[in-house]
Amino acid sequence: MAPPSKKSNSKKPKRVDKLRRASKKPFKPRIRQNDRVPSEAIALQMEDEVPDFPRGGKSLLSRQEHDEIRAEVDAEFEAGERKMKKKNSKTTKKIHVMEDDMGSLFGGGLTGKLPRFANRITLKNISPGMKLWGVVAEVNEKDLVVSLPGGLRGLVRASEAFDPVFDDEIKDAEGNFLPRIFHIGQLVSCVVLQLDDDKKEKGKRKIWLSLRLSLLHKGFTLDVLQEGMVLAAYVKSIEDHGYILHFGLPSFTGFLPKNSQAEDVEINTGTILQGVLRSIDKAHKVVYLSCDPDTISKCVTKDLKGISIDLLIPGMMVNARVQSTLENGVMLSFLIYFTGTVDIFHLQTTFPSSNWKDDYNQNKKSMADQEESWPRTVTFIALGTWEGHYPKICPSGVNARILFIDPTTRAVGLTLNPHLVNNKTPPCRDPKNISDQMSVSPSSPSASPCPRIHTLILLKGDIYDHSKVVRVDRGLGLLLEVPSIPASTPTYVTLFDVANEEVRKMEKKYREGSHVRVRILGFRNLEGFAMGTLKASAFEGSVFTHSDVKPGMVVKAKVIAVDGFGAIVQFSSGVKALCPLRHMSEFDIVKPRKKFKVGAELMFRVLGCKSKRITVTHKKSLLKSKLAIIISYTDATDGLITHGWITKIEKHGCFIRFYNGVQGFAPSSELGLEPGCDASLMYHVGQVVKCRVTGSVPASRRINLSFIIKPTRISEDDMVKLGSVVRGTVDRVTPHAIIVNVTAKCCLKGSISTEHLADHQGHAALMKATIKPGYEFDQLLVLDVEGNNVILSAKYSLINSAQQLPLDLTQIRPNSVVHGYICNIIETGCFVRFLGRLTGFSPRHKAMDDQRAVPSESFYIGQSVRSNILDVNSETGRITLSLKQSHCLSTDASFIQEYFLLEEKIAKLQLSDSKDSELKWAEGFNIGTVVEGKVCDAKDFGVVICFEKYNDVFGFITHYQSNGTKAERGSTVQAVVLDVAKTERLVDLSLKAEFLDRQKEESSNSQTGKKKRRREAFKGLQPQQTVNAIVEIVKENYLVLSLPEYNYAIGYASVFDYNTQKVPQKQFLHGQNVTAIVMALPSPSTFGRLLLVLKSVSEATETSCSKRAKKKSSYNVGSLVQAEITDIKPLELRLKFGIGFHGRVHITEVSDENVIENPFSNFRIGQTLSARIMAKANKSENNSKHHQWELSIKPELLTGSIEVENKLADAEFRISTRQRVAGYVYKVENEWIWLTISRHIKGQLFILDTSCEPNELQEFRKRFEVGKAVSGYVLSANKEKKLLRMVLRQFSVSDGMLNSKVLSLDDQHSNPPIENLIPHIHEGDILGGRISKILPGVGGLLVQIGPHLYGKVHFTELEVSWVSDPLSSYHEGQFVKCKVLEISHSEKGTIHVDLSLRSSLNGMHNNRVEKIDNLHPNLLVQGYVKNVTSKGCFIMLSRKLDARILLANLSDGYVEKPEREFPVGKLVSGSDENLKCRVLSVEPLSQRIEVTLKTSSATSVMNSRANDFSSILVGDIISGTIKRVESFGLFITINETNMVGLCHKSELSDDLITNIETKYKVGDRVTAKILKVDEERHRISLGMKNSYIKEPTQENGFDDGTQLSTFLENNSHEIQNLDIEYEDEEYPVLSQAESRASILPLEVDFDDVDHSHLDDTVSQNQILTNEANTVDEKNKRQAKKKAKEKKEQEIRAAEERLMQNDAPRTADEFEKLVRGSPNSSFLWIKYMALMLSLADIEKARSIAERALRTINIREESEKLNIWTAYFNLENEYGNPREEAVMKVFQRALQYCDPKKVHLALLGMCERTEQHKLADELLEKMTKKFKHSCKVWLRRIQLFLKQHQDGVQSVINRALLCLPRHKHIKFITQTAILEFKSGVPDRGRSMFEGMLREYPKRTDLWSVYLDQEIRLGDVDIIRALFERAINLSLEPRKMKFLFKKYLEYEKSQGDEERIESVKRKALEYANSTLA
Repeated sequence: MAPPSKKSNSKKPKRVDKLRRASKKPFKPRIRQNDRVPSEAIALQMEDEVPDFPRGGKSLLSRQEHDEIRAEVDAEFEAGERKMKKKNSKTTKKIHVMEDDMGSLFGGGLTGKLPRFANRITLKNISPGMKLWGVVAEVNEKDLVVSLPGGLRGLVRASEAFDPVFDDEIKDAEGNFLPRIFHIGQLVSCVVLQLDDDKKEKGKRKIWLSLRLSLLHKGFTLDVLQEGMVLAAYVKSIEDHGYILHFGLPSFTGFLPKNSQAEDVEINTGTILQGVLRSIDKAHKVVYLSCDPDTISKCVTKDLKGISIDLLIPGMMVNARVQSTLENGVMLSFLIYFTGTVDIFHLQTTFPSSNWKDDYNQNKKSMADQEESWPRTVTFIALGTWEGHYPKICPSGVNARILFIDPTTRAVGLTLNPHLVNNKTPPCRDPKNISDQMSVSPSSPSASPCPRIHTLILLKGDIYDHSKVVRVDRGLGLLLEVPSIPASTPTYVTLFDVANEEVRKMEKKYREGSHVRVRILGFRNLEGFAMGTLKASAFEGSVFTHSDVKPGMVVKAKVIAVDGFGAIVQFSSGVKALCPLRHMSEFDIVKPRKKFKVGAELMFRVLGCKSKRITVTHKKSLLKSKLAIIISYTDATDGLITHGWITKIEKHGCFIRFYNGVQGFAPSSELGLEPGCDASLMYHVGQVVKCRVTGSVPASRRINLSFIIKPTRISEDDMVKLGSVVRGTVDRVTPHAIIVNVTAKCCLKGSISTEHLADHQGHAALMKATIKPGYEFDQLLVLDVEGNNVILSAKYSLINSAQQLPLDLTQIRPNSVVHGYICNIIETGCFVRFLGRLTGFSPRHKAMDDQRAVPSESFYIGQSVRSNILDVNSETGRITLSLKQSHCLSTDASFIQEYFLLEEKIAKLQLSDSKDSELKWAEGFNIGTVVEGKVCDAKDFGVVICFEKYNDVFGFITHYQSNGTKAERGSTVQAVVLDVAKTERLVDLSLKAEFLDRQKEESSNSQTGKKKRRREAFKGLQPQQTVNAIVEIVKENYLVLSLPEYNYAIGYASVFDYNTQKVPQKQFLHGQNVTAIVMALPSPSTFGRLLLVLKSVSEATETSCSKRAKKKSSYNVGSLVQAEITDIKPLELRLKFGIGFHGRVHITEVSDENVIENPFSNFRIGQTLSARIMAKANKSENNSKHHQWELSIKPELLTGSIEVENKLADAEFRISTRQRVAGYVYKVENEWIWLTISRHIKGQLFILDTSCEPNELQEFRKRFEVGKAVSGYVLSANKEKKLLRMVLRQFSVSDGMLNSKVLSLDDQHSNPPIENLIPHIHEGDILGGRISKILPGVGGLLVQIGPHLYGKVHFTELEVSWVSDPLSSYHEGQFVKCKVLEISHSEKGTIHVDLSLRSSLNGMHNNRVEKIDNLHPNLLVQGYVKNVTSKGCFIMLSRKLDARILLANLSDGYVEKPEREFPVGKLVSGSDENLKCRVLSVEPLSQRIEVTLKTSSATSVMNSRANDFSSILVGDIISGTIKRVESFGLFITINETNMVGLCHKSELSDDLITNIETKYKVGDRVTAKILKVDEERHRISLGMKNSYIKEPTQENGFDDGTQLSTFLENNSHEIQNLDIEYEDEEYPVLSQAESRASILPLEVDFDDVDHSHLDDTVSQNQILTNEANTVDEKNKRQAKKKAKEKKEQEIRAAEERLMQNDAPRTADEFEKLVRGSPNSSFLWIKYMALMLSLADIEKARSIAERALRTINIREESEKLNIWTAYFNLENEYGNPREEAVMKVFQRALQYCDPKKVHLALLGMCERTEQHKLADELLEKMTKKFKHSCKVWLRRIQLFLKQHQDGVQSVINRALLCLPRHKHIKFITQTAILEFKSGVPDRGRSMFEGMLREYPKRTDLWSVYLDQEIRLGDVDIIRALFERAINLSLEPRKMKFLFKKYLEYEKSQGDEERIESVKRKALEYANSTLA
């Protein structure tokens, strides 16, 4: 830009004067900002360092101060260089004013003055609540990084990326949901939440943003929205035809059709979409959008009157006009009321020149000239166009988009960027974002398909030498055009980045069009340009960006921060790095701030650079190191010497870290330390060490290192070899090892760990404690060589087997036993090491015989073990071992021999310091010799002996060895030496005669030599000989035994072995007999001891000879062998045959008979017998080692008449129910007896099935001993477990329950739950039981009669006679004898068993009244008080009958407190003279019994006369009064009696009466004829027809009455079984009977909720199908029918009882009822109806609310009835009706099943013919309950009733939604509806389609035929029947079809057709039989 001319300067004072004068014209500044800015201006920086470009606004200075400043500026320019000093003195003040102008935001509240600068967002003026437009720069797992205007960057937490309504729908299992919703380059609108100071860098602030639409759309309502607006929304759900949208507000929702979106857009739930508002449905509060990208980019927000700033959204395109040009932008006005600014970085051109203001001034002028003819708005597009398509500035205006809004200052920023105007992100020049933008952007929901853009790739740090200067902004910076490829990139250089020194006249140094050298600093993603620098220092130095940093390079950096974790340093280019605390110095620093001063420049070396995190070190040894460095595992070559630092020190070595995270390991042998030295004492973490690479494996990231730089070389001849035995002298003893000087050609040192000093863990510790330097080891085994250190072992087990120890895999042979030692123990097994590093692994299940044991509790590290080699894998180098004792037993006495050897050594070491270094005292205590001593002490466990010669040696005699003699203190005794403990200086002695006599015999032969006597003492003993021994002394590790057969010779046997040192062993007792094997005779090597091995441990071992013999022998199943009995067990014989083969004979394989007592009585051990091999036992069995073969000695098999194969084939025999089987008891538990039926089949017998006598049940364990033979009957079988459930008594199966059912082990379905099968229990059976629980009050007892079956004993069935307190003689757990009275099944499938404990039931007279028919007035009865109220009490006459005693009948006198005189459980006896209980009245129909305790009989006499049925006869004409009117008839009280008769509605009149209630009323007097009298059941049937009254002798007059009476007769027993408990004076009614009552005002139809007639139609036809013909289905149907009939009778009885009582007519009466039955919806609805009849609507509502609060929450059906009544109430009286109903409906959904509530409301709509509401409700239900067949059928039914079209589309939708198993039911019922209400042809097509797919479904044929028969087209019906009978079906199905055909023809009456059907049926039968 050219400098200002004098001409221009001379005009400035005039302009100032103009400013001071008032003017009506708008302000037009013509002075350029560049002319007034001094050379030292504030530069533009990136992010927080970039200066502000605010629009100005109202300054803090006054007008006069402004004028003074401007005058001073003009004077300075006129004076020029002469006034430089003066200008400098005022610079500070001017910059302050400029900062005020640029740092404040202004809004629309300006008065008379325009701003100088455009609004610009910086860290200084950004505030919470501000709305910004940005572009996504980074998408991380937990947050988003958004690039904001002005180069700012904000962070969005994952929780703020969307509203909480999507939390459960968007987040996946891994939580990585942000990348699925957002992508780099996506434009987003956000709100500032808060600003935090950056903890890492002072002066910086973090901007936290939110993308929640609830914050952006705050204040939006439906009234504000207009068509054409662009809105952002979330995708809430994806539907079939579109997307449900959510705007973050609850006031309205949106919908986007799928056909209105871009084809290549991928949309997920939670995606943010932009759409154009097409239409608004205010009724449903739904807006409809279109997602066409072209339309979105062109939509402009219309001018709205009264629009507030809260409705402005960033990214909104507005129509605006240019108001003025500012010094760094343009000022615009838009939407009538608002003004905004566009800064210089958001203009329309990519490279605006210095005269950019001219374009906007021209535009403004044109608009001013044509102000009246042109529109007053100019359009500014905020989301630019693609290259070459820029909007032209024309009089009609330009388009702009809102960039930011500050609600506080009302400041608005706009953008004219061509890319942003078209709703596109500017071209990405940052290479890290290019791939994401190019791959995601075309399919992004927020971006649309567009022409290809040029991808301008610039790298941060790139240098461009020929960059063109486009514009010079004085005091601000330079705009450059960088020649990037493929297109130029705009780059801005701020004033601070122009040069290192201050530039005073930038416009002179950098002219427009000149070329400069620039380096790229960064990028602004939203503006679409780069930031650069021209500083010379930027082109120097080795580090400019993170990519320039290389591990190992030495750099200079400045310390900028010091903290407890280390120091943060900065390179000259601004790149920062971390120097950890350990790397700040060679040693640990306590106070790092003293070492490192902030601002100091130091030298550092880069350790690594990972994801922009640079780590450096200041350790001098690393800085000055000239050695090669390792930055990757491939750099580690063998022999390389380098520096590293220690990161971790462990026992086995050190971990070393190198550059770039590379790590190696130096084992302890390569640390250069003395053997036994602790590495942690010599080295520390962080120490720099020089190390040598000994080996590396880059693939596995391993490097082996050594601290020994120059290792000493030893020749192979001088080096000891692994496995060799050497000598050594102890050098020193360390805490963990013993250092030994190895005697070899070269000077070597070795180490022996504590565990390797002995095979015994206890001896190893003793050796460690006693060994001192100088001690010589005669034999040491070389285990491993680590450098110059030799790892040694002193274990005798390893030394003795040194030649057999393997060194590598080639020396290992499978199935061999090798010595080794445990080197590590983990949870899954043990590692065993041999020589060197050769290691094997023993899995947990192979390490121990006890699978429950834990390896760490069974072994210890260093333990000597014997391992059995199982497998060797040469490819992987893995060795699998077994450490089981059964596989690795010792074959010699080396274990105990080494024990005594070490004991001798330890004893000598203990005496090494004393003068008597030899064990001379032990020579006087040889084993078996007699010594003399004095009793010095007597203990509880034995006697202590002292010896005169040896004061420090003591003897001990246990009580067992005292031979019964009591030695007094001070007495002298002679005893035999049994054992000598040399380490403890203790001698075990014995006074037993057998030992003393043996010694006397030996002493008598004193002339014989000593050696000869010793040989004679052990004469006859040979190694490997088995002997019987007696335990004399039990030591901790071994036993002292005596051999009676060999003159009581003394031997020693170990209780442990190598592998069982930590395993708990069997406990031995003194005097116990054991079997042992002689392993070694007494010799010097055994220290004169006889060494034995217990036979119990060695039984499992086999010699190699026997193994070879086994391999040569061959036995097959079926072979006959000769075997010898080795043992006899209760359930099996153990035998041996062949060479080393073992077998067993099961107890069931002895005799051909089913069972015999004691089958092994004729066999003895050692007997030889013939046996047949039946099978080889399973290897998984525990005893498979000894009993490998299953044998049989049944005579039937031994004769050979039956082949074994056939016998084995019959082993899987079939077992049927009630079959008698036998077995033997093998186990008795608390409640079960286990039987063995055969080798494979077991049986179980429950304790209560063994007897019915209590004393036998009490002692059932004594009755069933192991081995006892038991026979019983099979109840059920389990094939998988091969288990039978048995009972002892024979039983029968009734009702075909299991009559023909065979329970076989071959049947897959023969495994029913045992507890559910009770075919062995019938009514009348006598059973054994056990009292499980005593029920409170008069509840009785709960008695267990099966494993999971319980019965109830009624309170009246406890004792034979009527006694008080019958429960006193019973307690829980008591065994009782009981009788089954009744077995019933509930509707839920549970079984109820009624029992009795009265022994009189076995034949004596039963004095309980079981039936109401047995009662009559004046009968004396007895019972127990059941319940007491203030109005009387109830008593139990029997388990089925209760009676009531009113308060007035409790006594002749006044009873003040009935509950005190008649407590619950009290006996009320009719035989008591003082308390007689007499029946007053009996009503069989209602099961009501009235009794009295009064002595007067007047009442009963009167009642008996009033109820005398003999006084009335059939045919009599009587007069009476109507007592109750019901829909089915009248109840009439006969005059002068208490008898009530029923006149059925069919007997009321000869004519049809439709409404009984309107014709008859309660209290009317009528005349009727007695049709039938049933005295037994107290029932009277009446008739009121005129024909009866006029012609009493007419024959047909009794038909209907007879039918009703017969019905009551057939179901009387069902009514008697009703168990009605009376809780109040009024009788409660059954709820189902109440539900049938008519409620006219409320019209509650309970069938709407639970039932459908369509279901009944299909179910009735399905009963006739083939499934119904099976026995099980038939039984189910019969049971269901009986239950239904019984239920119907109960309801009818309740209805009749209701008829006999007056209905409540007042509120008080209803209050009394609802208090007694609070859960009865019937009473509450009746109560509501009463209030409606009184026109009290609010009272009815309050009753409904009260009912909903009162009814128990579990009574869902009762609550639903109230809700239904509430619907009807509001539907009739609500205002507005629809709204009131919907409120109740919404409440009901929260408490009841939603489906039932919807159906209830639907039923109300259909009854009231509200078709529109029904349609809407069904539409909603089909979406909500789309898997419900009933809902779809109701939809179709409503369609057909209204004769609507579109039924087929509904059917198709239903078939898509319903599960496949419901299709047949749905199509069938739909077809039935078509036949009944729709088009029959459609129904036929449906049936035909189903029959094509399922032609053999007779149920479909039956339903189809029924519908055609109902229509009555004879030809179609017969044609359909002919098709059906020509099918190829099973005979029983064909029988059903022929029978149906025949019934139809009989109904038609055509004899010829009837004969034709019969003939065809006969032909089919003949063809089938043929």
